[in-house]
Amino acid sequence: MAETVHQYLSRIGRKGGRKSRRTLTPQQAREMVKVREARRAYREFHASCFWSHDPGYRITLEDVPWVAAQLMKHGGRRGWEIGAKLSR
Repeated sequence: MAETVHQYLSRIGRKGGRKSRRTLTPQQAREMVKVREARRAYREFHASCFWSHDPGYRITLEDVPWVAAQLMKHGGRRGWEIGAKLSR
């Protein structure tokens, strides 16, 4: 690789790394984890709990209590445990 190309890639890599860093509050981080877990559970339990809804539906933070309630009602023991964890 030519030295000029190497220097250019090094320079833009540093710039991108500095720009892409974001700071989250602890509350925002917990909310992101809850949404991620709810999305995972929605996909995993779609056939038993969410069969009447679009499989490609994008779960948001506002949907987490609904996902937890459906899991606790129709997901069996494992679904209930995941729903209880999401309800905290």
